[in-house]
Amino acid sequence: MIRVNQVKMPEEHTFAQLRKKAAQLLGLEEKELLNLEIIRQSIDARRKPEIFYIYSILACVENEEEVLRRMRRPGIKNAVRQHQIESVQPPIYRFPKAGKKPLEMPAVIVGAGPAGLFCGYFLALYGYRPILLERGKPVEERREDVERFWREGILVPDSNVQFGEGGAGAFSDGKLNTLVKDKDGRNRVVLEVLVKFGAKSSILYEAKPHIGTDVLCDIVKNMRLEILRLGGEVRFQSRVTDILTEGEKICGVVINQRERLTCSDLVLAIGHSARDTFSMLYERGIPMEAKSFAVGLRVQHPQEMINISQYGREEPGELGAAPYKVAAKAKNGRGVYSFCMCPGGYVVNASSEAGMLAVNGMSYSGRDSQGANSAIIVSVTPKDYGSEHPLSGIAFQRMLEKRAYELGKGKIPVQSFGAYREGLRKGDKQETVLISGKGCQNGGESVMKPLCKGAFCRADVSAILPEECNEALLDGMEAFGKQIEGFDCPEAILMGVESRTSSPVRIHRDDSYQSAVRGLYPCGEGAGYAGGITSAAMDGLRIAEAIAKKYAPPGRPF
Repeated sequence: MIRVNQVKMPEEHTFAQLRKKAAQLLGLEEKELLNLEIIRQSIDARRKPEIFYIYSILACVENEEEVLRRMRRPGIKNAVRQHQIESVQPPIYRFPKAGKKPLEMPAVIVGAGPAGLFCGYFLALYGYRPILLERGKPVEERREDVERFWREGILVPDSNVQFGEGGAGAFSDGKLNTLVKDKDGRNRVVLEVLVKFGAKSSILYEAKPHIGTDVLCDIVKNMRLEILRLGGEVRFQSRVTDILTEGEKICGVVINQRERLTCSDLVLAIGHSARDTFSMLYERGIPMEAKSFAVGLRVQHPQEMINISQYGREEPGELGAAPYKVAAKAKNGRGVYSFCMCPGGYVVNASSEAGMLAVNGMSYSGRDSQGANSAIIVSVTPKDYGSEHPLSGIAFQRMLEKRAYELGKGKIPVQSFGAYREGLRKGDKQETVLISGKGCQNGGESVMKPLCKGAFCRADVSAILPEECNEALLDGMEAFGKQIEGFDCPEAILMGVESRTSSPVRIHRDDSYQSAVRGLYPCGEGAGYAGGITSAAMDGLRIAEAIAKKYAPPGRPF
């Protein structure tokens, strides 16, 4: 296969035109181009408002070596530069050959987020009939509980934005980009599975793919139904309250403090918010450590303002609501950066514990709200937690979330950036400006009301974060104002607290992906080995491979 990079096309174009351009770049007649596959599509807005698409493509041709030799011949003139073309063999994912040890009992997977679902799906697909234990409810029922919480403030501890089928990612923007290298093809196969169960095929090549929470919830349900069809088992409202060991080996779990389930392979895909489970594991002597993560506030701007900055126009058309990504280093040395940016989205109450409040960002597939929001977060390390205890990061999170809850009396605390900045500089509290208007103008009034899922109220959000984090966040916002005009306008809206960016705990595992307790597989974001939907799904797939290498599926002779 020939890969051609940096293929530039105008905003308005068809696949047929892209195919024609590819043939021209390769010096071929169109009929000589046997097949064309888009590998990556990104947007080039450096000449905004004139926008271009940039493609990387895979071309299948006859006499590939001759085509490459001809294009690289000294003195030949061609529209494509040599560094743009290469002969490649894309990674083809292959599930490993099964082991020979008889599978005496199914693997048990704790958690039905991306890691648990993908681990369960691939084990079921290859005949291993896993058992998935999910503390929350099926995604259909979970969605009802979440929407009732946003409307009425009634929190269901095991069925909310953090807990339930689909995990925390089910109520987010459904972003699928990842920095994980894909030399084995796991990233691609994860995306292909998502397409199989309902995602649009463009996620296979978009530079910043997303699904949207409305579509993602349906995909999660479809994956569960397929696991069941393949002979797996999915049990809801089944919280693992203890693990059982014999010597240094896992031998079972306790469900809901009363039922015992025997197993020799236990996958811990518990998610980053399973604080009670982390405590139980620590008490049982499972090796773990506190890890760094980041905390901060959500910031909301008018989506039109971001569209103008990124695309040079208020209405993006087929481009869709514009995203952004910003990063800076504060004067006190801390990293400050945007996280989980939601174009055309909402800020949501993402709490999971009584008396505590956390927020997250969410977009539906259409990304069609008037607001753009992202978390502006500051790096924190175990030094900030005040203790070297493995669970000290959780205590730090809880402290911030308790402050946020008490500050807003259970509602999302909200403040204009202008008031936040002035309050920090003067050392006093400022009244939040929250009235309707249009346009983010310096010295003007608020551009819009907060676009929230869940009740909100005015508050001094600087009272939530530690002083050093406030200082860094303020430095970051002002630096970002130099990158995106209006980003640090006084009318930008801050909401807090963003505390669930990633797991504050890492559960140790070795090269076989097992804990010191053999048969126990820490997995995904909660265990500290992933950061987002795609990387968590890839880690779940990796654990499924490790289990399959040990055992022969039941009923299959080897």
